[in-house]
Amino acid sequence: MAFEASALRPAGSTAAVIFFCLLAGAGSLWTTLPSAAPFRRGNPSTTALIEARAEEAREQGRAARRNQHWVPLTRISPWLQLAVVHSEDARFFEHDGIDVEQTKIALTTAVEDGHFHRGASTITQQLAKNLWLGEERTLWRKVREVILARRLENLGKLRVLELYLNIAEWGDGIYGADAAARVWFEKPASQLLPEESAILAAMLPAPRKRNPLRPSKALRKRAHEVLQLYYMYQELSHDELVQARWRLDALLAGF
Repeated sequence: MAFEASALRPAGSTAAVIFFCLLAGAGSLWTTLPSAAPFRRGNPSTTALIEARAEEAREQGRAARRNQHWVPLTRISPWLQLAVVHSEDARFFEHDGIDVEQTKIALTTAVEDGHFHRGASTITQQLAKNLWLGEERTLWRKVREVILARRLENLGKLRVLELYLNIAEWGDGIYGADAAARVWFEKPASQLLPEESAILAAMLPAPRKRNPLRPSKALRKRAHEVLQLYYMYQELSHDELVQARWRLDALLAGF
């Protein structure tokens, strides 16, 4: 095992060198990529993700769906905010938009075939991708994502989280926490409970495949893991965790 571990280190070092060389050669991108400044107070009228989904719908001969209600962070349940940060980017409030260690891990594989097989993306990077970039998994797109993430960080962490929670995809044509809460739980995002928030957070990695009305084992497993994170961070007592688990299973009855 010691040999295998040492054998991996050069790949990781090579990945880091290649990536930061790409960054060094990306100076021209700095002037051509969009600014995040308009989003300091304004909200985007659309996103690259929404437009991509609309194009998919047109290609399939159907009308594009868009259910989205913008709300301030103060009108999004703290339980959902916590669930998303815990499950998507535990170091969100500590890093500067990029998780260098996770990026190195992803690059170790990426340099071998030119494609990313895991995201290694922080919430800020996911926001940059959803706002401006496509879904291709290439090194060059990752460079653009990193630059844009650094720009978004200038807006402040709470604004980044607010933007992310308002444009994230939560089903076919469902964008943002408030639309998701109303569609899946028939309530505004401000009223979401821990178990409901855990379900929504569990949907994020595959929002068009994980459906609370047709719950999969993967959705239920991940939602329970998110509830456990509340307990781990001492946001739920043991008794509260037990009750939340019971209510979660009731919501996802039948699986």
